[in-house]
This record gives sequence, structure tokens and C-alpha cells, in this order.
Amino acid sequence: MSQRAATIVGGGIGGLAAAIALHRRGWRVEVLERAPEFTEIGAGISLWPNALHALEVLGLADTVRALGAVEATGGVRDRRGRWLSRTDNAELARRFGHPLVVLHRADLLRVLTEALPADSLRSGCEVSVVRDDDHSLVVDHRGGVSRPDLVVGADGLRSAVRRVLWPDAAGPRYAGYTAWRMVTGPLGEPPAEGAAIWGRGERFGYTALPGGRMYCFATASLPAGTASGSSEYGELLRRFGSWPDTVPALLAAVPADAVLRHDLYDLPPLPSFVRGRVALLGDAAHAMTPNLGQGACQALEDAVTLAHCLDGSPDVAAALRSYDLLRRPRTQAITRRSARLGAVGQLSWPPAVLLRDTAAWLTPMGATLRSMTPVLSWRAPVDPVTVTKSGSN
Repeated sequence: MSQRAATIVGGGIGGLAAAIALHRRGWRVEVLERAPEFTEIGAGISLWPNALHALEVLGLADTVRALGAVEATGGVRDRRGRWLSRTDNAELARRFGHPLVVLHRADLLRVLTEALPADSLRSGCEVSVVRDDDHSLVVDHRGGVSRPDLVVGADGLRSAVRRVLWPDAAGPRYAGYTAWRMVTGPLGEPPAEGAAIWGRGERFGYTALPGGRMYCFATASLPAGTASGSSEYGELLRRFGSWPDTVPALLAAVPADAVLRHDLYDLPPLPSFVRGRVALLGDAAHAMTPNLGQGACQALEDAVTLAHCLDGSPDVAAALRSYDLLRRPRTQAITRRSARLGAVGQLSWPPAVLLRDTAAWLTPMGATLRSMTPVLSWRAPVDPVTVTKSGSN
């Protein structure tokens, strides 16, 4: 079989991981990124055991773990700071093979880009057209024209590939709340445990990064596009400055100009992640809210599963149908679960908040971990998956 070529549209975590997985199986890959450089302006990222298993397949798990922080425990607290539930990271590792690791998104992106040939990374290449041209795939982009055997749309929530080839698909839907993300400077005495604090229509969370820093995030139920009257940092101080002791101290350690804010969206379920020899991956296929910390984790799963399905198969379209069969039910179920958890976390009616907090307090840690087993116990597929002709999309 002659060397096959893949064009990956989007140079984020999922697109780069897919490029690595295919490159290591002998594909010639190019990654088209519309931004002028491959970089990440985000804050922290949580990599759960399933993501680290995907990184093992790519040969990068040990490198990534060395760049991250592993807290002993974490959990959920109420508005007054009382613990409602806790998670033991050692128990996570025992059950699922890896602990929860938190690192900066820029560090993960650097590891992924360094695992690819430099000439496969093409920045400043916004894609304008993806089409079939006499049974050949054609990708028009700012850097020219590509004619690959496979196109992977890994270009995020507002995917250009999805818009072109799935023109009737529903667009992203607003979750009903906005989010702030930030990283503190080094702290002399960082909190010993991470936590997500549930309030009424608001949440604040924090977890350790290397170097004594903390990754923090906050949410508030607001209409989409609501602008802060002051700076985003000032808005955080107004909303969360009087929360339990840990929160004001963390906010004081955040540079005022380093707060990121984004309204949160997910993607209504698509009937298929594939069209012929084009596949969607990551947020382009199944954007989800961050409540389970699974967005990037699922993109990494997508990447290694896609490469597995294509491995040794001369029929790209059939291999992609296998990928769709493996990935669509799982990712869409996790998207729904994340949305439900977000709705619970954002409750604001006092009786409902009381009921939620009481239920969390009464739930044993073992039961919480068992409920996460379908998500965290994932392993990369090893057996081929076949799809009949009638299963084509």
C-alpha cells in the first residue's frame, strides 16, 4: 500500500493527536491551523485516566505526566466551605491505571507539536473549501490546495469543515452560563486540596499546577454575550471576593490582566461524524461543557481510535464508518452527562440547592467513583470493527 496522506484541519489538542497517531502508522500528514502560530492561550487542563491511556498509545503519557501536578485529594464544597464529597487520586490510579493530572494547556500543546515533523505543521492556513473533485478530496486553504486521502475536521466548536459538509446540522447551543479561567502566580502555601465550590447559580473551582501555581475557574448563570461592567478581574472580585477563605487568597494571586472569559456551549448530536472520507473529531464533532473535564480527553480518545480504525484498511470510507460507530454513541452520552452535571451545579433556587448539597454529602466516595467508571475506564480499541455497506453514511 502506497503512503497515504491526511489533511487535519485544526491544530488544537485533538487535531495534533490525530496527526501523531496517523504519522506513527506511516501516513503523510499535514495540520492546517488558521492562527498565525501553533499556540494555546488557555489556562489549565485536567487529564483524567482515560486521556492518559490515549497518550500512552501515542507514547507521550510519561512526558505529559512529568509536566503536570497530581493532587492527593479533591472534591466538592458548599458555599460556606464545607466538604460535600471528596475524591482520592490514589484510588483513581488504582482503579483506572492513572491519576488525574493537571497541567497548563500550552505545555500539552508543546509536547504534541514537538512529536510531529516540523514541515507537517502549517500555520496561517485557514480552510475555505472541502469538496470531492472527480472522486478526489480537495481542500482549498490559504496556503494552496491539498488532495489527501483523508480529511479530519478538528477545527473546534464553530468548525468550518462541519459547516461546509454538514450544512443542515444544528449550530452550537448556549449552556446558560459563562466561565472565567485563570492561573495564579506562585503561592507560598498553595491549598493542599483542590475543590469545586457550589453556590447558587455560581461556582468557583481550583486545582494545583506545577511550581506552586493554581488553576482556577468560575461560572455564573448569565445571558449569552453579557458584558462585564468593569474588567473581568473586577467582576470576579465582585462575585467571589467574599467566598470561603481560599477563594479571595487565590484571586489576590491572579494577575488582573490574565483572566479569560468564554460563554459555554455544547453541540447538539450529529447523525454521523463522517461524510465519505471526511471525519469530524473533538469539539467539531461533539463539543461539550467542561463540567466533567472531558473535552480534551474525548478528543484524545477520538484521535487514537481514528488511527486504529484506519490502520491497515485500504477503504478509508469504511474505516471512518467504524470510527463513527465506536465514537459517536460514547461522546454524545458524555456530552449529555456533562450538561446534566452543569445544570445541577448551576442551581440557584434555595430549596433545590439544599437538596443538591445534601445528596452530594450523603453519597459515598465509592459510589461517586463507580458512577465515573463508564467514562474513566476507557481503553484504546485493539480489535477491528467492521461496518456493512448498509451502515454507510
